[in-house]
Amino acid sequence: MSIESTTTDNTYVVQTVSIPDIPNLLSLLDQVGGLSWVTGPSHDQSGIVGWGEIDRLEADGPERVSRAQRWWSTWCGRATGDDPIAFASFAFATGPAKSVVIVPQVSVRRVNHETTLTVIAPSEQLEELTQAAQDKIAGRHIRNQQNLEVTYTDGSRSLEEWQSAVDEAITRINSGELDKVVLARDIEATLSESLDVASLLSRLNDRFPECWTFSVDGLVGATPELLIRRQGERVTSRVLAGTVRRSSDEDRDGALAAALLGSDKDQEEHSYAVQSVAEALANHCTDMDVPDEPFILRLANVQHLATDVTGELADATPALALAASLHPTAAVCGTPTERAKQVIKEIEGLDRGRYSGPVGWFDNHGDGEFGIALRCALIENTERTSLRLYAGCGIVAGSTSESEVAESNAKFGAMRDALA
Repeated sequence: MSIESTTTDNTYVVQTVSIPDIPNLLSLLDQVGGLSWVTGPSHDQSGIVGWGEIDRLEADGPERVSRAQRWWSTWCGRATGDDPIAFASFAFATGPAKSVVIVPQVSVRRVNHETTLTVIAPSEQLEELTQAAQDKIAGRHIRNQQNLEVTYTDGSRSLEEWQSAVDEAITRINSGELDKVVLARDIEATLSESLDVASLLSRLNDRFPECWTFSVDGLVGATPELLIRRQGERVTSRVLAGTVRRSSDEDRDGALAAALLGSDKDQEEHSYAVQSVAEALANHCTDMDVPDEPFILRLANVQHLATDVTGELADATPALALAASLHPTAAVCGTPTERAKQVIKEIEGLDRGRYSGPVGWFDNHGDGEFGIALRCALIENTERTSLRLYAGCGIVAGSTSESEVAESNAKFGAMRDALA
């Protein structure tokens, strides 16, 4: 276990003011990107973007989330004024990848068509930094599309090696060792020039407005899966498991959705994921609503079985702790959880890093939103010319390595199309 922080003894002032409405929050980011948690079409986005870094925490180990919560509580105790927020991206496993929490110097939030600007700074710098932020907002513009040449190569394993791992997982499931395990793939993308991160985020948002477009410390993507949203006492989690490609033919698309709803294999995979979320939330919530049947969530490239689980918070558990209690869900790990973790460690053959870990934002009142970092890529160098793309597939009885390759390729398509 390790923990690193840039915290100093400075006392910061947090100032939030209302500003003219900004329907396109991503237009505020520049070429190197920034921080993002945004959903909705470009003309009516909601969420938060941020830039600058007033403070950060890096931690690993099994207590990485609880350490982040304690650090944040201490940090907020030294701040005065209005309510601060922080962005976070946590590693899937206990190591070796670091989890990160970033307190942005500037953040802009849009909720219910109202936009606010928050600046955090030492008191003597607050006026100057607020004016600089307002000048940047006034000069915002929609990023131009960037034409890139992209070369893809194998990641940690070749496709054949990954297929062998899937076959091994199926053998273990059929022998009764476990019910489900999720195996991740990675591929490398080399770009012809430096990536314009803001353009990439805008393209992801344009193509997937139903998802949450995120950017935290080089991890960028558009996730359809909401791990947890805490708004006061109201708690919501969107569970996805079970996937099929989209078709350009409307009738064919409907038939694929009907087949997904009627698939015993996909329904089984989905029920494991819903059950794991419901059981975790039941420790903190009353008045749970767990629908008996999933609905179809249609995205630009795939269709998912989806279930929204809701409840009323029975204790004061903050969003960070709720995320920790839910992670890892069966949708990104498997069932039983501990056995699936061990199988992943034995046969997956890659370090997931922050892929499939919680990503999102939280505030000083315990509210926040965390998704699961899916459909994403990690920017691997400061020149922004090398990215690692990730995708994962849930393996259950009835899975085949051929179908899982097709599913993983469909999931890679989200980022590949945005880079094209």
